[in-house]
Amino acid sequence: MRFYLPNRILRLARTGCKLRSRPGEVAVRVALCVIGLALAGCVSDGTLRSGSWQIDQRPDLITGKPVAGAVTIAAQASNSTDPLRVAMASLQLTCFENRPVAKINFSFRIGSDRNTSFGYRFNDKPGHDAVESRVLLGLRVIVIEDAAALQQFVADLHGANRLVVRIRSLNAGTSTAVFPVDGSDQAIEAAYRECPLSPAQEPRRTT
Repeated sequence: MRFYLPNRILRLARTGCKLRSRPGEVAVRVALCVIGLALAGCVSDGTLRSGSWQIDQRPDLITGKPVAGAVTIAAQASNSTDPLRVAMASLQLTCFENRPVAKINFSFRIGSDRNTSFGYRFNDKPGHDAVESRVLLGLRVIVIEDAAALQQFVADLHGANRLVVRIRSLNAGTSTAVFPVDGSDQAIEAAYRECPLSPAQEPRRTT
């Protein structure tokens, strides 16, 4: 099965893969480049595409169940401490230990957990700032796992085609990324099939 993105996105993905890596960034950059190339036209078994999303349907090696994660790529992510540097970032919806999470992965440091503030906005919907989230060890990945925060994030994601992410940090500047998120309904359904959000607690969608 083949998947295609516009030439501009493919060119940016290739540019991001060629940028010089700094110490400690090689593994993250390689992972983002592999995902970017898959979304930009590589043959991939066990995956589906929904708009900008790549949906992983391959079976888990332990349980045999589909992994069912969904990923989209921001071809241009930046940080205020190095504004001329262009990198990629990924947004992944998935289950972790039977809980739904949303994970945003950068190829540069975004700040530590205690001094980082996360905000986002979909399309022209109201933005959300100081969102409950957690920066993982390595300081390049931020996760939304709080039930209420994730439910609001997913509610706003429905029907959107653009996500702007902004992370402010006292020790790592301001990080930004713009993600294409069209086709999200199928991505959400597939990613959270094994760990669904509670319908009783799901917030009303904003317009």
